[in-house]
Amino acid sequence: MKHLLSTADLSKDDALLLLDTSAQMAATQSREIKKLPTLRGRTVVNLFYEDSTRTRISFETAAKRLSADVINFSAKGSSVSKGESLKDTALTLHAMGADAVVVRHWASGAPAQLAHAGWLDAAVLNAGDGTHMHPTQALLDAFTIRRHLVGLRGGGADRDGVGSDLAGLKVAIVGDVLHSRVARANVRLLHTLGAQVTLVSPPTLLPVGVEAWPCRTSYDLDATLADWQPDAVMMLRVQRERMSGGSGAFFPSPLEYTRYFGLDGRRLALLPEHAIVLHPGPMNRGLEISAEAADSDRAVIVEQVANGVAVRMAALYLLLAHTEAAHTEGTSL
Repeated sequence: MKHLLSTADLSKDDALLLLDTSAQMAATQSREIKKLPTLRGRTVVNLFYEDSTRTRISFETAAKRLSADVINFSAKGSSVSKGESLKDTALTLHAMGADAVVVRHWASGAPAQLAHAGWLDAAVLNAGDGTHMHPTQALLDAFTIRRHLVGLRGGGADRDGVGSDLAGLKVAIVGDVLHSRVARANVRLLHTLGAQVTLVSPPTLLPVGVEAWPCRTSYDLDATLADWQPDAVMMLRVQRERMSGGSGAFFPSPLEYTRYFGLDGRRLALLPEHAIVLHPGPMNRGLEISAEAADSDRAVIVEQVANGVAVRMAALYLLLAHTEAAHTEGTSL
């Protein structure tokens, strides 16, 4: 694995290796000294063309915990604001000796172009490109689901689900699927890992061609929760900044959206006792999720952020420091 661009590129073995390595990384973060020498002397560049809090800080923390040198590059305040192209920025990073480039870009496909155009010799990690993909978010979501739910099926998995897939689990992804790279990444990864997925959304917020995705679709949240009984519910942020013509072009009003597709205390009560609630953040409290649901014992939203550091440590480790021996002998940290 040279790059991490899309969950569609990951085989089941790739995904399980990433999740199992993430579990090992998470275990190191409970130590008094959290830092590992694994990537000492390597340079990781965070190249962000869009605003971000959780993802950028998470990647920065992950790289520093692995002892890498980190360069944070924001399009605002850089030569990009003067018209510099992605190619020329990449050539600059290559000249500086970047070993890995973590890229978030408003244009779908930009990380793939960066990886395959021959402009730099570095591992490229997609931190979100347009409405296309967000692979590490999907991996941290799967990691969180596995830690909480996989043991419910019995079998040989330990309490963190190490070595196990998500077969038999049901996940509902609710909300603005049309503009969500998180939804696209999760549908592909969860399907690869054996989970069943149902997308719940108003028809105006489902993308053209969704019927070809490996999942079900529904326009009725109450029926999905009560009848299908999902093990996990992932609420998506309503991305009003991506809605040309404003949100009114997609649903009549915020109040009506909340009434039909918002998660609140009443809908929480429809879920199985063990079910968990996820959200990629940032949350629009009172729109797609109520404060009661966001702050409930079922919500694992803050834990997702913590798990994101372990997952991104694992991704950087496997791309930059992993050896073939680790495949056969197991990783040792």
